[in-house]
Amino acid sequence: MRLHIRTFLVFVLAAASFTLLPNPARPPAPTAFAAAGDAVLTWNENAGEAATAACITPLGDPLHESRIYAIVHIAIHDALNAIDRRSRPYAFDGPGQRGASPDAAVAAAARTVLVALISQLPSELTPAPCIAAGKASAEADYAVALGLIPDSQAKTQGIALGNAAAGAILARRATVGAVGPFLNFACPQDTDPGEYQCTPGTPFIAFEVWENVTPFVLKDSSQFRPGPPYAVTKKKYTADFNEVKSLGGDGITTPSARTADQTEIALFWWESSPLKWNRIARAVSVATAPGLDLWENARLFGLLNVALADGYIAMVATKNHYNYWRPVTAIQTGDTDGNPDTTGDPAWTPLRPTPADQDYASGHSIEGGAAAEVLKQFFGTDRISFQDCGVTLPAGSTCSDPSPVLRSYTSFSQAAAENAYSRILIGFHFRKSVEEGTEYGRKIGKRAANLYLRPVH
Repeated sequence: MRLHIRTFLVFVLAAASFTLLPNPARPPAPTAFAAAGDAVLTWNENAGEAATAACITPLGDPLHESRIYAIVHIAIHDALNAIDRRSRPYAFDGPGQRGASPDAAVAAAARTVLVALISQLPSELTPAPCIAAGKASAEADYAVALGLIPDSQAKTQGIALGNAAAGAILARRATVGAVGPFLNFACPQDTDPGEYQCTPGTPFIAFEVWENVTPFVLKDSSQFRPGPPYAVTKKKYTADFNEVKSLGGDGITTPSARTADQTEIALFWWESSPLKWNRIARAVSVATAPGLDLWENARLFGLLNVALADGYIAMVATKNHYNYWRPVTAIQTGDTDGNPDTTGDPAWTPLRPTPADQDYASGHSIEGGAAAEVLKQFFGTDRISFQDCGVTLPAGSTCSDPSPVLRSYTSFSQAAAENAYSRILIGFHFRKSVEEGTEYGRKIGKRAANLYLRPVH
């Protein structure tokens, strides 16, 4: 039964099973990430590899993924700041042990969190072999990291600090509502126009209970919630309906006006937002002269990942609140929605299977807005150019291929806008959902960057 549910979960998050996509290897420059000797960047990448091995990314379970990354990077941040206080800690206010090894502290903090949280992934969603593989990935990286550090008192102290920092944040986040079951099979089918009903192929709603998770930086899960989506009888709704109907089809069952470049955009951004935006942040960190040091990277990735984690908490709470239908349902039943200007297509099929939760507001767009705003606030400018690859592009063009497709951006906001647009092109969301989602995310990112992990000098 577990594997059967796992197959359905694939569709929940618009994913293919983990066996259908290669694990993303370290891509070549200009998107190679971990600068030589930078333990924070190395363990950021290691966390993504462990999450991939655990089958929760690139297309599995971004909610648990975001939680893992946030707690990993809080532990890393607090461990380093227990060696040399440069910014305010989040959970662990440790002693100033300047003689401790920073690299050992980072490795121990990351490894302890990764092994603990991957072990706790719900069996409802994650097969045991995936959990074992994720833990093994983290343990292997830890062995390599410690092997590079000479045995010494500094190494011993660093490991102790890392374990203590990890223990502090794990204890703080142990009882914050991240408990299942995560799939609700009491899924409505006969609803009024505009109300959510189960999407094709998924007889459940996913992750409704995630709204109960205590946020990392938000006051509560409703802070910054946008106003309601359009009523289905409004002209703006009709425009959004026609746009996604025209552009979001699969091109096989459903004709699509989408261009080749637009299809590339849809698939380029399809992957998990935490995986992609952490990869972008690594690339920017390395490329920004003169480069960031360990403490600066610890703060950057701490802020980025608490914002991304809160983005998903806010997303679920807002989706539950408005309970708005997905384009696939709206288009297939468009002749009976009470809007004389919409024309239905009972066979309409999106480019990829629609996730099994509500439309409004778009989680991918919230994540893009949050990430772009954190990066803007941290670097003091939106206008930083970068390139990125994608792990959900067709075989031969992914990050792990010899010649990956690279897309280029001149600002964080440009990337966030394209990310949002991709959800129309893939057939998942109305324009109102992605535009409000991006702005929603910006507010979350700005709060994180301006109020947390603040420099002390």
